[in-house]
Amino acid sequence: MAGMRGNGETAEKWAEIEKAASENRRELVLQGPNIDKKIQTSGLNPSIYSLKLLNYLEISQCPSLTEIHQEIENLTHLQSLILCRNKLSTIPKAVGCLKSLKVLDVSVNELRALPDELSQLNELNTLNVSCNHIEGLPDGLSRCTKLSTINISKNEITRFPEDLYSAELELLSTIIASENSIEELSGDISNLSALKNLDLSNNKLTDIPFDLADCPKLKEINFKGNKLKDKRLEKMVNGCQTKSILDYLRAGGRGKGKGKSQNGSEKEEGSREKDKKKRTDKRLKNKKDEDEVEEVSRMVVKVLHVSDSATAFTVKVAPQVKDVRPYIVCCVVKGINLKPGNALKRFLTAQIKLHDEICGKRTVATIATHDLQLLHWPLLYDARPPKSLKTDAWAPAAATEHCYSIRAKNKVINTMDLIRQLHLEAEEQRKQKKRQNVSGLHKYLQLLDGKENYPCVVDAQGHVISFPPITNSEKTKMRKSTAELFVEVTSSTSLQTCKDVMDALIVKMAELNKFTFDNKEEVLSDGESDLASEKAAEPAAGEMTSSELVVQQVRIVDMDGNLKVVYPSKTDLSSDVTNLTVMR
Repeated sequence: MAGMRGNGETAEKWAEIEKAASENRRELVLQGPNIDKKIQTSGLNPSIYSLKLLNYLEISQCPSLTEIHQEIENLTHLQSLILCRNKLSTIPKAVGCLKSLKVLDVSVNELRALPDELSQLNELNTLNVSCNHIEGLPDGLSRCTKLSTINISKNEITRFPEDLYSAELELLSTIIASENSIEELSGDISNLSALKNLDLSNNKLTDIPFDLADCPKLKEINFKGNKLKDKRLEKMVNGCQTKSILDYLRAGGRGKGKGKSQNGSEKEEGSREKDKKKRTDKRLKNKKDEDEVEEVSRMVVKVLHVSDSATAFTVKVAPQVKDVRPYIVCCVVKGINLKPGNALKRFLTAQIKLHDEICGKRTVATIATHDLQLLHWPLLYDARPPKSLKTDAWAPAAATEHCYSIRAKNKVINTMDLIRQLHLEAEEQRKQKKRQNVSGLHKYLQLLDGKENYPCVVDAQGHVISFPPITNSEKTKMRKSTAELFVEVTSSTSLQTCKDVMDALIVKMAELNKFTFDNKEEVLSDGESDLASEKAAEPAAGEMTSSELVVQQVRIVDMDGNLKVVYPSKTDLSSDVTNLTVMR
């Protein structure tokens, strides 16, 4: 087995491990094709289990890694163990000996079960086992009293263990369990006093317990894609804000009187009201349908085809990206309103969440957004050596992920120097804050390890506007005055992945735009004084009168102009969201 071959006497030495040992490093990252080739040849070098000072270990993106040895128990100082995007079929029981472990990420593997010994990890606060074939969670998780986030999405789980509802999990704030086969959610979910985010979309639920409304801190829920018995509730979970859904549950649902706080006389009154409702059912149903149609009509995405546009947008793809990051889809989005209140902040927060979830912390795909008015067309998607890839200003892909812009007094800087500078900043930040790993923009730097060429999007004037999966140009960043966006999604996984991420982003943009429109927040200025921003800030015809978005197609072509992909096509944006209307 590739993950286990090699022993202390015969295994070939690995320079990465030798260097970590000689420098007494606390952090070691092994990932990508070069490491995978070594594992395929001689297995994971067992000397890695002698690095007892490590508090952060990552071995990822290595399809030849199928097992981890029991000697992992030697790394008793580990606080973060990242084993994502490999082919692991098991997790050793010895992982239970890692008493200092706070983060365990074994997502995107071939796991079918988790060891019961996970319950011994008393310091564990983040557990990510998404994208596996796991059929059930181990019992005893209630003993992991510091658990804050659990991601079990895209597995084969049919039920939650009873102790996952334990009041002992008083710090558990996020449960992501989408795309499983979960058939029931217990009313004991209300025991989770810190629960803020709950995602059970695309499961097999038929009911949502009314007790869910008793979770005091619940802010965001997602039950889309479940076939609920209460069809009114099903419509709501596919389109309404969390507060509306919780209010509906708190009132006891369609028939009222179902909440646990109501007494017998109230139930009798509810029964009489139910009889009265039956006598006028047809009239009320018709009125309700009219109200729902009116509500649905306010959330519209209109697709503008290339042939319908006076100016067709085109992105050329250079052949060099084939071996680096080959897949890209793009579109233009018009009608977004970022001026009122916290609209821009909400958008950036949603983008970060998509990066963390559907984009797999940018390992699966990366989203980049630009102010359309600040671009010079046509664009080129290319891959270039870091020494020749230059820019004069950078900002993170989402502004709220902490900005480390390098301007060098307006002098250009090549990306090799940029990455070197960011690595230095990351190390300094970690030392100052006494952390075991880095945060913000710095946590994505390892995604470029081992790459000879870096992917980039270049405009017609030769400016690098995007450097996926790390950062975007400061010149084209979004502002409150931005009303038209150019959006790109790149991936090394597949073209369909790019489309799925873009679909999710546009649906989220439609939801946010509708929320902004409905809440009528005060319009705030971002203080921009450049000409493009002033022009964008001028009131457009029909502004603030509709939440409708217009998505304009962008053509992706090769260097000879042959069409590779256009987004959105007829098969894209086929969302199941009931209150989203796509006009083609």
